[in-house]
Amino acid sequence: MPADSHDGELTSNFLAQVGARIRAVRTERSLTVQQLADQAGISRRLLTQIELGQANPSLVTVTRIARQLDTEFTSLLQTTTTESPITTHHAGSHLLVWTSPAGSTAHLLEATDSRSADLWLWRLVPGDSYPGQADPSRSQELFYVLTGTLTITADDQQVTIPAGASARLRSDRLYTYANNGHDPVRFVRTVALAARGG
Repeated sequence: MPADSHDGELTSNFLAQVGARIRAVRTERSLTVQQLADQAGISRRLLTQIELGQANPSLVTVTRIARQLDTEFTSLLQTTTTESPITTHHAGSHLLVWTSPAGSTAHLLEATDSRSADLWLWRLVPGDSYPGQADPSRSQELFYVLTGTLTITADDQQVTIPAGASARLRSDRLYTYANNGHDPVRFVRTVALAARGG
């Protein structure tokens, strides 16, 4: 997926938060912009724009940069730590991470500290889709469809999941979520990432 994918874009609030944290972590690790850009397989100019919140990279690109910093993009969003056993985010406070030109959205609801798992709320409008990139080997995603009908394609398999049904996807391969129906589809998605290199 290109860095400025036409398949949707990351929101400016998300990009500003992540860009500032990428720069801070890169500096903490004594990496130059060029070194991190080379490791992540992107241009120095694009990385500089990302750090300044001036670029519109794909989520795949942001994830690739975070992994070169030995972290995940969700960890970059967590600027404070708490000893409390329970943390909450109230209605309306969830981070809008991705939007498409058609009006589809993806909100990050919660994530574990290491991003071994995170919880999302997605809304795909009719005719819209999201092409996903392969996660680390043995990673999986879990879905529960709230309204509408979700179609997931991976390898040569295509499955339609109606409201009230659930599914599991082995996400260590290319995959696509799509709404081929006439009504918006809303679904909860949990991403369980396997350890890199494991």
